[in-house]
Amino acid sequence: MNNGVNGVALAVFLFFFVAVTVMGFLAARWRAAENANNLDEWGLGGRSFGTWITWFLLGGDLYTAYTFVAVPAAIYAAGASGFFAVPYTILVYPLIFTFLPRLWSVSHKHGYVTTSDFVRGRFGSKGLSLAVAVTGILATMPYIALQLVGIQAVLDVMGVGGGENTNWFIKDLPLLIAFGVLAAYTYSSGLRAPALIAFVKDALIYIVIAVAIIYIPIKLGGFDDIFAKAGAALSKENPATGLPRGALASGEKQQWAYATLALGSALALFMYPHSITATLSSRSREVIRRNTTILPLYSLMLGLLALLGFMAIAAGVKVDNGQLAIPQLFEDMFPDWFTGVAFAAIGIGALVPAAIMSIAAANLFTRNIYKDFLKPDATPEQETKVSKLVSLMVKVGALIFVLGMDKTVAINFQLLGGIWILQTFPALVGGLFTRWFHRWALLAGWAVGMLYGTIAAYGVASPTQKHFGGSQKEIPGIGEIGYIGLTAFVLNVVVTVVLTVVLRAVKAPDGVDETSPSDYTADAGDPGVETELPPATAGAPGGH
Repeated sequence: MNNGVNGVALAVFLFFFVAVTVMGFLAARWRAAENANNLDEWGLGGRSFGTWITWFLLGGDLYTAYTFVAVPAAIYAAGASGFFAVPYTILVYPLIFTFLPRLWSVSHKHGYVTTSDFVRGRFGSKGLSLAVAVTGILATMPYIALQLVGIQAVLDVMGVGGGENTNWFIKDLPLLIAFGVLAAYTYSSGLRAPALIAFVKDALIYIVIAVAIIYIPIKLGGFDDIFAKAGAALSKENPATGLPRGALASGEKQQWAYATLALGSALALFMYPHSITATLSSRSREVIRRNTTILPLYSLMLGLLALLGFMAIAAGVKVDNGQLAIPQLFEDMFPDWFTGVAFAAIGIGALVPAAIMSIAAANLFTRNIYKDFLKPDATPEQETKVSKLVSLMVKVGALIFVLGMDKTVAINFQLLGGIWILQTFPALVGGLFTRWFHRWALLAGWAVGMLYGTIAAYGVASPTQKHFGGSQKEIPGIGEIGYIGLTAFVLNVVVTVVLTVVLRAVKAPDGVDETSPSDYTADAGDPGVETELPPATAGAPGGH
């Protein structure tokens, strides 16, 4: 690892960082509305983005710095098991094609800004809405923190901030500056900032991967040599476990773990608030449908990206923290100037999703906690002000989380976030297609899934951690190792269905559904479809 500062790489990195910072502040004037003091404008970009802007925004939202660093890092550490990310991103797009257009339509019709807005409107339950909102915020916080982990990995490899013995403030100052700038332009420009910067971020990532997948194999003697060296290294015994480090291809014993992790992750991905925020920012139902057909291009990129893990093994990269493997590979293989480009891609790849995530979490707090429970008569201007302030608090919280805790803890909390957010699937996706589920049954199912998932994950140990050491455990009744989130989800659904039958039988009071069947297929321009917040959002009964 480089013991000094890589000046050339740092200069290139700073050039792109300054460029996107300027773009972030200028974004406030891009597609600016006459009245920007409402969440439609600040938190959803005016619901005005077309196909390509939405594609870049969703890509920038879903394929983060953590993806760039952690997916190949998983391959580097354990081999083929890390490839689960590729099939899950393939599974997710046919899935979202069935429900995202419906969510866009009903949200556009009623002015919903968050998934909790929809759940409250559909089931007439503030309690269920609150559960979805709190889950979304909890699951998003460690996800934001992991974007910082990605930036820290780049800064560490560049030699910025000094060594481990450096004063903590000096060591973390570059990171503090980066997220201070992020907080400033997110506060001023809202969702328009990451939407504009996403063009630069995705272009850089595609360039870096295209070069890496050609240039690095040439330097390493071709893919035959890469796979041969990686296979030999992965077959060696791990002293901590007494088992092989990994394998080039997953064996029969790993099939349940691999399949359940891929399926559970696919179900969870678009439950995250930032995924929905990017979706609701588009200007029409057709934009969403188009995006579900072209977003798989990112899955191709992800497959190539994963191969970098094998290349790091073949190149002899040795790091104590696996998250540093790919930045170190770039440092070792590329000329300094292109190393700077690659590091900029990772760094900007952290800024875009971190901005969207903080906006999404702030919107959940504002609409479904502040407005629903603290100030029901809040004006759109007050909502926007609170959301801006909360977006800053969310970033500060994530920063404290990363600076004050071990990085492996942050990573495992993100795994827990995936288990949690999956428990909102029955209320959100189920509600988009049927009103049969009873609101109390959905709340009980959510509670059971959250409780089981958290307790099960707490009991998972690893060679380095006693608790929260992973996201896989034996599936009750089957005896195979599987993804805890999917097991919790199945329990959630079973409880929801059984209790719904019971509650319907005893005629328990149902909430009021403020939606109608035609709302789920409405498009922008259809008669009666609002493009601004409807009057109900100003505090009238039934508003959100």
